Amino acid sequence: MRLTHFWSLMNDEFGQVRARALFEDLTLSPLSSRTARQALDDGEDPRAVWLAICGATDVPTDRLLGRKKPGEK
Repeated sequence: MRLTHFWSLMNDEFGQVRARALFEDLTLSPLSSRTARQALDDGEDPRAVWLAICGATDVPTDRLLGRKKPGEK
């Protein structure tokens, strides 16, 4: 996963303000209690960071690949 896709998923799921707050402040147990920023700075795969955020914030499984846009099936 590229960082652009990571940020697209983050902003789509949480909105820009909350996405940025989660990125900076939420510590993630699966990532050795690092924040998303720390994990990515340390070279962690963006997909692993996204999935850790999803797990910590209870994102439904059907939205792990993003929200469906109106008209999508």
